[in-house]
Amino acid sequence: MDKLDAVPAFSLRQLTYFLVAAEEGTISSAAARLHVSQSAISLAITELERALKVQLCVRRKAHGITLTPSGTQVLHHARALLRHATELQAESAGSPDELSGRLAMGCYPTLAPTVLPHLLHGFSTRHPRVTVDFTEGAQDALQQSLLTGELDLAVLYDMEIQPEIVQVELYRRAPHVVLPAAHPLAALNEVALRDLADEPMILLDSSPSSHHTLRMCADAGIKPLVRHRTSSFETARSLVGRGLGYAVQIQRPANDRTYEGLPVVHRAIAELRGYEVAVLLAWPRHTRLSRRAASLIAFCQETLSDDVPI
Repeated sequence: MDKLDAVPAFSLRQLTYFLVAAEEGTISSAAARLHVSQSAISLAITELERALKVQLCVRRKAHGITLTPSGTQVLHHARALLRHATELQAESAGSPDELSGRLAMGCYPTLAPTVLPHLLHGFSTRHPRVTVDFTEGAQDALQQSLLTGELDLAVLYDMEIQPEIVQVELYRRAPHVVLPAAHPLAALNEVALRDLADEPMILLDSSPSSHHTLRMCADAGIKPLVRHRTSSFETARSLVGRGLGYAVQIQRPANDRTYEGLPVVHRAIAELRGYEVAVLLAWPRHTRLSRRAASLIAFCQETLSDDVPI
């Protein structure tokens, strides 16, 4: 173990006040959130800047605070330090064999309906003293939140993963076409994208799903006629159910009816026979995993797999 040669010149309280001010964007909002005076927040940031010998933010009365490049870097380290401090406190207060504390989880929106309920219920049953908070968002935003320390883990598709992100594969799913039940091609077990080239498409317009779908169409030699765009998985299915076009999706709900009760069908894509997309659990490469995070990874690998229906 490395020897501690000097006591840090800053406190966890100063880091906490700085982190909350950065998240809230104003001194007043940070003070309200922490139930302390604005002067206490301002003084803590000033003392932290003095201890670190850098300017962390620009404070403007009418415009809140803006982090400097140094402030952004310190914020990343502050999140990690405070997370470890919270973990130490939680583990010291309870049994060494019992996990406790909070985990921040990210999930790509189309994966959330099938992954999150299973994960939240199952992991909480196994570790009742751990609270898992979740955030849904675009894949690039989730990866950025992992790298800045806002999230511990995230469930993502194996698409456009940054090199600073480590991942394990949970399961695989094949892309499929969603059609109205009355569509002439619905009677087939497999549909070719080229047979839909002249029909309107409902594009799931959320990165990287939209890029992936358009690339698959290009590889099949077609340029789809995108009629509607939506970031909602269920809205896309509902528009298909109304006969307004077809969609290409990966996740498939157990119920093949829309919110209006209109039936839709899911058919394999002829040009993509044998092709599947991996669903991943990801975390920052240079972050030490907490016991909670490591346990959640193990739980996901155990219960979210191709052999376990979800």
